[in-house]
Amino acid sequence: MASWYLGKIRYQKEDEAGRLKTINETYLVDAVSYTESEARLYKQIVTDASDFSVTAISKMRLADLFAYEDGEQWFKAKVIYFSVDEKSGKEKKIVNYMLVNSEGIQQALDRINESMRNFLIPYEVTDINLTPILDVFPYSADEDKEPEIPANMRPLSEVMAERAAAENAAEAVPAENA
Repeated sequence: MASWYLGKIRYQKEDEAGRLKTINETYLVDAVSYTESEARLYKQIVTDASDFSVTAISKMRLADLFAYEDGEQWFKAKVIYFSVDEKSGKEKKIVNYMLVNSEGIQQALDRINESMRNFLIPYEVTDINLTPILDVFPYSADEDKEPEIPANMRPLSEVMAERAAAENAAEAVPAENA
């Protein structure tokens, strides 16, 4: 199960009038710890300013995340499940939070209902709120792999060994001609 961390960054950017403006942005990162989430933020975020800083990281409790190709805004929905306790026979409410990207609140509700249409337990969406999240960075196994060296590049040690051999060969040639 994913552990989601909400990371806030701050940097300064020059506006059209030439004044420096402080920009605050929020991102959601899938990580195993606060430290990894901070490292992933520094790795993922590319801004016009090279000197941005992570100002806050907090854990975000999410039961599910529904990502669609389109949809600029991220909405957080509060979903309540109703289940019956087998021992007492009483109805029990279970609260979960879900995140979905869409163009508006109605589309967010439609997407949550669409994603949960096969859900057998009765549920109710009670709240949908717009979040300040600009982007979501889920974990990818490809991030852990070492970058491959392109075919047209060689290790520095090979290049330095070739240069040394070429210099020794160049020094040896004039001695033979003399």
